[in-house]
Amino acid sequence: MTTRLTVAQALVRFLAAQYTERDGVRQRLISATWGIFGHGNVAGLGQALVEYADDMPYHQGRNEQSMVHAAVGYARQSNRLSTHAVTTSIGPGATNLVTGAALATVNRLPVLLLPGDIFATRVADPVLQQLEVPYAGDISVNDCLRPVSKYFDRVTRPEALIPAALQAMRVLTDPVETGAVTLALPQDVQAEAHDWPDEFFAERTWVVRRPGADPTELAEAVQTIRTAQRPLVIAGGGVHHSRAEEALAEFASATGIPVASTQAGKGSLRHDHPQDVGGVGHTGTATANELARQADLVIGVGTRWTDFTTASGTLFAADGVRFLNLNIAPYDGHKLAGTALVADARSALQELTGALQLHAHRVTGAYVDEYTLDKERWEQRVDACYEADEPDIRPTQPQVLGALDALVDESDVVINAAGSLPGDLHKLWRARSRDQYHLEYGYSCMGYEIPAAIGVKMAAPDRNVWALVGDGTYLMMPTEIVTAVQEGIAIKLLLIQNHGYASIGGLSETVGGERFGTAYRYQSDDGTYTGAPLPVDLAANVASLGMRVLRAKTVRDLRAALEEARAADTPTCVYVETETADTVSGAPPAQAWWDVPVAETATRPSAVKARELYERHVSTRRRHL
Repeated sequence: MTTRLTVAQALVRFLAAQYTERDGVRQRLISATWGIFGHGNVAGLGQALVEYADDMPYHQGRNEQSMVHAAVGYARQSNRLSTHAVTTSIGPGATNLVTGAALATVNRLPVLLLPGDIFATRVADPVLQQLEVPYAGDISVNDCLRPVSKYFDRVTRPEALIPAALQAMRVLTDPVETGAVTLALPQDVQAEAHDWPDEFFAERTWVVRRPGADPTELAEAVQTIRTAQRPLVIAGGGVHHSRAEEALAEFASATGIPVASTQAGKGSLRHDHPQDVGGVGHTGTATANELARQADLVIGVGTRWTDFTTASGTLFAADGVRFLNLNIAPYDGHKLAGTALVADARSALQELTGALQLHAHRVTGAYVDEYTLDKERWEQRVDACYEADEPDIRPTQPQVLGALDALVDESDVVINAAGSLPGDLHKLWRARSRDQYHLEYGYSCMGYEIPAAIGVKMAAPDRNVWALVGDGTYLMMPTEIVTAVQEGIAIKLLLIQNHGYASIGGLSETVGGERFGTAYRYQSDDGTYTGAPLPVDLAANVASLGMRVLRAKTVRDLRAALEEARAADTPTCVYVETETADTVSGAPPAQAWWDVPVAETATRPSAVKARELYERHVSTRRRHL
């Protein structure tokens, strides 16, 4: 039996019938589609979404990149088991997807991209917005999506949709390969009719596997742990993707091994778990980083070992330090010349715990006492940063976080991606649940927070979802505020005004750049932006987009505004201007290095001094072979 439908109609019907299943729980794989329509998709996918509105919910976006961010936020909150599709027209609509696609792929989060494309028949050539490539007739701007997609196909014939769609679903549901998946759809093919086999529209369930450890690898891993004196676990985002938090907590409690976390892995243990020692790396805690420097075995669980985590190769400094990498992806399992344990994080942690308990293995009491005391000292530093003795003055950024920390409970979700906030949050935030801390730091994309908060709220409508945004990030992409207002998605926006790119300003100063081009100020006579702050009213801008705004001038105002916003059932913004980051109650400085090369030759004293310091740090780098 066959059914005659357009390619776009067939695709929508197919997507509506796809499911995932893990641990006996089944759910829709593509639960909704975001779209902005133009001539490249309005008559194809646009018409199909109208035709099958009961089967495929639709959400209207304002920016193509931000639609991808919303889908990614939804996918992460859904443990990568459900996501959204995103459709755009050709030309700028399609190329606007590239940043969002890169973010999804870097963070190993599934999203389906459906950009319109130029005519497959080339009867209208060049079509509006077409990029002409003289040396190749089969290239369009959509080819920009190839390097940032885990799977890419251009559907130039109706028959080609069937294998392309099936391959797309395979990659989206593969815990190793997942990321952005792109099906480029020529606008004429979208509207072309074809007789489709009814089997194509039957419900399909894609089982998301949990592979256990190879017995030989497991035995080697157990022996490696048993011979270590100062082991340290580094928990990455793979712990969350696997829902391995309980297994990690049982492993840590049974062995006494301390657990530090990357930005993606923070919250793998609650902040008050005895073995949790906080963030690790350039933005980590002094406790975790000192343990890392002295560790003789570093156990990476679901981490990619980025330069922030390793302090650009300078953090793990002990002679003979070894690495054990538990990762579902072999590519990551073999990094740092580590012993690879290629398996699902939950499955392998349970196997490791059972095997080690057979040997009654546990680290020494002296080691536990050492990191426990250091953790207590760090918590005292956090308290000092959060404390605001004078409630009627303008808060520092850490005091803003302290006010929020005092208000939220384990049901709240805090979202951030870029600027100075990730460093403060990684050091200071006390994660109360497995998914409270939502930092997109693989791509650290300015503009992610607001649309991602919408996606998270869609996936968890009963949770309070906070988008923490600085002024630099806000000005990149505030457009989806309109979407939140339109659909009544009650996200909370905490907008912090510090008049510039605070994070890069601080970095610029340390590398001899003298904060050049990082402040939002008027130009001075010398051409630098060192004049008075710009009279930009971001709160008024937020209000003009339809969101309720609560202005807070002091710590006291801030506490009241945050409490009011948390109770609100409509999209609400708390706007606050902060004191500069170099005040007494600012966050502690970086506890580990990060390699940002400094000019090798310069005449300005700041750059010369920065280069001398840089060379000292570089001399401590090592390759783990």
